Amino acid sequence: MREMTDPGTVGTQYASVERLQTRRSVWGPGPEGVSPVDVLRTLVVASGARRVLEVGCGTGQFARSVLDEAPSTDYLATDLSPAMVEATRALGVPAEVAPADELPFSDGWFDGAVAAWMLYHVPDLDGTLAELRRVLRDGGTLHVATNGREHLGGLLRDAGGEALVTQFTSENAAGLLGRHFEHVVQRDVETRATFPDHAAACAYLATFAPDLAQALPPFDGPRAYAGHTAVLTAH
Repeated sequence: MREMTDPGTVGTQYASVERLQTRRSVWGPGPEGVSPVDVLRTLVVASGARRVLEVGCGTGQFARSVLDEAPSTDYLATDLSPAMVEATRALGVPAEVAPADELPFSDGWFDGAVAAWMLYHVPDLDGTLAELRRVLRDGGTLHVATNGREHLGGLLRDAGGEALVTQFTSENAAGLLGRHFEHVVQRDVETRATFPDHAAACAYLATFAPDLAQALPPFDGPRAYAGHTAVLTAH
C-alpha cells in the first residue's frame, strides 16, 4: 500500500498518459449495466455547481464529458503530472498543475469538487480532504470515486498476487469523508474488466505490476474479471 502513496512511484506511474489509457480501455459496466463514470458525471451535472474543481484529473476525459453536458460550468482541472495537465488542456479543458493537499485557491471559492480514483494516491489523505473542504463554499459538494478491496482481485490472484488494499477504499471511504463533511451518500457499482486475450491482460498488469504480468498463467480466448467501485457525495 505504501507504494500507492509514494510520490516518486506515483510520479513515475503518471509521467505519461499511456499507462492510464491502457487501464481505462478494459473497463465496462457490470451486471447492472451501469458505469461508475456515468454515475459520477450525472451527480456532478445534477448538482448545478457553477464553479467546479477537479483534483487528479488524469487525461481530462471526465472533465470534458461534464463540460459537454453542462458547458456553462466554470470547470478547473488540476493534476500533479504536467503530462496529464497537457492532455487535459488538449481537450479544451482549463487545467493547471497543483498539489491536492495544498490547493492554490481561496477559501470557499468552489461550489463543487471532484476527486475520482485518486485519493488512494495522496500521501496526506486527511490533509487533502481538509483542503477540499476548505476551498468548497458552505453547502458545496465533493464528488468522489474509488475502488473496493476486492477490485480486480481475481486477476491479481490468478497472477500469484493478492487483492490490492489501499488507504481509501469503498469499505472505508464514507467514514474517512465523514471526518470532514457532515453528510455522505455512497453508491456501490460493480464493473467488468474484459481482456480479449492473455496478452491484453499481461499488458494491463504490466502498467503497475510487471512481475505479476510475467507470472500470469496463459489462457485462451477472452476473459473478464469483476471490479468493485463506489461513487460518493459528501456535503
